Amino acid sequence: MKLNLSEEEKVAPCGMNCSLCIAYIFNKHDFNKMGFHKKYCPGCIARGKNCTFALGNKCNLIATGKIRFCYECDKFPCESLTRLDKRYKNKYHLSMIDNLNYIKENGIEQFMKKENQKWQCKTCNELICCHNGLCLNCHIDILKTNKKYSWNKNN
Repeated sequence: MKLNLSEEEKVAPCGMNCSLCIAYIFNKHDFNKMGFHKKYCPGCIARGKNCTFALGNKCNLIATGKIRFCYECDKFPCESLTRLDKRYKNKYHLSMIDNLNYIKENGIEQFMKKENQKWQCKTCNELICCHNGLCLNCHIDILKTNKKYSWNKNN
């Protein structure tokens, strides 16, 4: 699975930074060899799917590649993206809609610089995972003992 992605390829049409996704990070480090059983993902764009989430199934413009980012649509933000954004704000401390607005105003390179600063581990400089708040380079052992660990909660 391709992981040498350009900065633009690391961002899904919905505004998700794949570099922060647990499936992307697990793929990058091949953590399943440590006994995990997670799906690996190289990112939406790298898979040639345009969108591997529900948005691609509901949006013909994304599914057919007619738009690259959701903000290019007249219906932005649509109901599906708004629901996804709400879930990610509440559970994972990020907003896809905010991401997309930032990309639209500042470009992908500036967005990735901001993301790298915001999500960088203070210990090793790898990016932390948005889905659990852990730097999986430094704290994979926490997931070994608690596979449902999420943002400083013991689930």
